[in-house]
Amino acid sequence: MNSNELKDFLDSKVNEYNRFNFIESDPISIPHKYSLKQDIEISGFLAATIAWGNRKSIIKNANRMMDLMGNSPYDFVMNHKEYHLENLEGFVHRTFNSIDFSYFIKALKHIYINHKGLENIFCTHASNDSLQPAIHEFKKIFFEIPHPSRTTKHISDPFKNSACKKINMWLRWLIRNDNSGVDFGIWKNISPSKLSCPLDVHSGNVARKLGILTRKQNDGKALAELDNSLRKFDANDPVKYDFALFGLGVFEEF
Repeated sequence: MNSNELKDFLDSKVNEYNRFNFIESDPISIPHKYSLKQDIEISGFLAATIAWGNRKSIIKNANRMMDLMGNSPYDFVMNHKEYHLENLEGFVHRTFNSIDFSYFIKALKHIYINHKGLENIFCTHASNDSLQPAIHEFKKIFFEIPHPSRTTKHISDPFKNSACKKINMWLRWLIRNDNSGVDFGIWKNISPSKLSCPLDVHSGNVARKLGILTRKQNDGKALAELDNSLRKFDANDPVKYDFALFGLGVFEEF
């Protein structure tokens, strides 16, 4: 396929998969339980944080996280006492456990109280064309209060050549408005043009087969290459193609 044919093909796959029925089998179903902006932010962040492995397991354990917070994540974050965190003991999803979960609650409260919320951090630190510098600053802020060293591995840093798949996926949910009811678009002050594609095994393999990614590792350099390719297809909404790449990889085994 030439460039125009490839764009048409990918656009058709976006239209096929960027639909409301996509939600049920995806971790984005967790924030779709809520209507309050902060509930969507927090539930989405926690669901994205554990989004690796079996998708049914991810959704099951993310729902358990919500249950442990009384299904009111913002209220729990802002008003929890130390003894409330004891109720989280025993939670585990792969290498993310109750120690990490408890710290995430404390760090989120710190951010809402002292940094004017999650959106403000990303608005403040985004560059003209990317949110990767903002992710780097977000990690620094997230761990600026006393924390378990083990927990730092659960937030990636693009300045250490990470593709930051989970945070880029979460940012897509919050910033991109797809008019299909999938992505929320509740962060109005950041342009979707600055988003980066959540790069994982599936999207990476499909991108290589389509010739829009040559780097073999799914790292920060590969993400920059993929971003550059997708921006050529749609500079205003490049990460809509995440639906195409993911759908082709997971549902069609492309």
